[in-house]
Amino acid sequence: MTLSIKKLLISQPKPASEKSPYFDIAEKYGVEIDFRPFIKVEALTAKEFRQQRVSVLDYTAVIFTARTAIDHFFHLCEDMRIPIPDTMKYFCMTETVAVYLQKYIVYRKRKVFYGLTGKPEDLMTVIGKHSKEKYLLPVSDVHKDDLIHLLDKKKIHYTTSVMYRTVSNEFSKDEKFDYDMLVFFSPSGISSLLKNFPDFRQEDIKIGCFGSSTAKAAIDAGLRLDVEAPTPEAPSMIAALELYLKRESGEKKNGH
Repeated sequence: MTLSIKKLLISQPKPASEKSPYFDIAEKYGVEIDFRPFIKVEALTAKEFRQQRVSVLDYTAVIFTARTAIDHFFHLCEDMRIPIPDTMKYFCMTETVAVYLQKYIVYRKRKVFYGLTGKPEDLMTVIGKHSKEKYLLPVSDVHKDDLIHLLDKKKIHYTTSVMYRTVSNEFSKDEKFDYDMLVFFSPSGISSLLKNFPDFRQEDIKIGCFGSSTAKAAIDAGLRLDVEAPTPEAPSMIAALELYLKRESGEKKNGH
């Protein structure tokens, strides 16, 4: 039984743990999986941040949508010797993001809040209960506006501040690009693919996308979407890949 998918490119850094489900999938279906981010995140310099004329200490709360935002916020504050007061409150998109704060603060002594589902609406319910705070929202130069629209709608006092930027990860000219499937996790990943390979032809290459904005970017770029997550049957990209490969191996077995 030979699958048409022999080599996959996952556009994320290689998992630190050998226990990653990606390695289980590779072994189970006999496919080769490479990890190669199409995009990378760069910090803004203190000088670039100062040009925004945002004073961190003018705010009583910070909203974090991702762990990357936490890293860049605290590194910038450290670079600029800004002492974060113990009274600062933190509002995080998910519990995972909230728990990551322990890397920088003594968790139990601070006020940390988070949404339960990872949806902006859910976090807004929490923020709505603290509507008197002055919020700072660290973002990338390319960011989603869902939360911003909700903050405006609720008339919450907030300021967005770009603290890091997303840049395309260049592929070298002699680098092999012979994949049967490419998996993307952000619209910037799709942009980077087209920037690196302006003559890219999809043909038999399968494309997987995680998240509706990534899927939309792929379709807008004229690409065919073969694997999508999250869906009710595949809540994660791992589950979606497993489902796709299982289905394909079943079809091959039955001689379809």
